[in-house]
Amino acid sequence: MNIIGDRITLRAIEERDLPYLQRWANDPDIQSMLGGWHFPIGERDQRKWFETLAFNSTNQRFSIETESEGLIGTANIVSIDWQNRTAFHGMLLGEKSAHGKGYAQEVIKTIMRYSFDELGLERLDGDMIEYNVPSIRLYTEKCGWKIEGVKKNWYYRSGRRWDKVVVGVMKEDYYNLINNIPEA
Repeated sequence: MNIIGDRITLRAIEERDLPYLQRWANDPDIQSMLGGWHFPIGERDQRKWFETLAFNSTNQRFSIETESEGLIGTANIVSIDWQNRTAFHGMLLGEKSAHGKGYAQEVIKTIMRYSFDELGLERLDGDMIEYNVPSIRLYTEKCGWKIEGVKKNWYYRSGRRWDKVVVGVMKEDYYNLINNIPEA
């Protein structure tokens, strides 16, 4: 089953996606905007990662595809806690030609719709490195997420420490967003 937005489709990651994923994993501009460790990834390591993916009810990873541009990135809903109805969401828009076209906003809203309407989740969490201002603004100003905290000096990049900005969205926030109800 694919998850369909207006211009994007979220689908399972396929073997044919691996060259794109490897290219994005080795792009320093992309990786500098993401959390976690970043090492050069070879074809064999990318394949090993892919082979560990399996149907898993607590971690869902998707390729982001558009009709006009093909594969443009990945998104996920991971660490799904079915008892508490929460999960973590992240996204990577790897194709630079797709930046600035509204795809990221559509992916986030499609992920929220799927998470809240289909999976029955109550909240999604995420985080970003403090200098990734475009992503922070996108989530908080256009998609209804709220900054819920800051973890000081969390990341080490380019010889200095950077904060982790923690964001979250509740199902109610999503419904207010799609129904154009102003925040209280």
